[in-house]
Amino acid sequence: MCGGKGKRGSRGGSGPTTLHKILDVNGLDTMLADALATLREHGAAAAYAGLRARIPGFGPSFYTKFLYFAGKTVPPATGPQPLILDRVLARRLRLLAQAVGRETGHDPDGSIARWVWRDRNWSPHRYAVYLSFMQAAADQAAATGTWPSDASPDLLEYALFSISLT
Repeated sequence: MCGGKGKRGSRGGSGPTTLHKILDVNGLDTMLADALATLREHGAAAAYAGLRARIPGFGPSFYTKFLYFAGKTVPPATGPQPLILDRVLARRLRLLAQAVGRETGHDPDGSIARWVWRDRNWSPHRYAVYLSFMQAAADQAAATGTWPSDASPDLLEYALFSISLT
């Protein structure tokens, strides 16, 4: 659902170069097959943990994109469906968390939101928190009657990705 290589890819060559690095990784097929087995048996957060820092040139945004699309055909036995977490979504969540923190007084300067929703290198725990939050937020939105009652969390993810929060 969400973008790919960002601005670097449009400067000419970064995307194909990274793709070749990824495809040249020894044992890539096995690593991805292991991630699919983990997704099916133990869920998205465990699959994310298994991929984390294993494939050169393949970072957290791409792990979550791989798991999101893989999860459409290999649904996890436990836990929520995998979702994409990339820099754009982390920034949107950070802005929302900062606004709530200011309004409630729990994070008046936004420092907690900046730490929790930093731009990259999300831990498996943070990814699990994100998945749980998005599921709960989609359920809560559906309960209001203003959001489709059968909408999955990836619709909310897409909405967050697509809106401007400036």
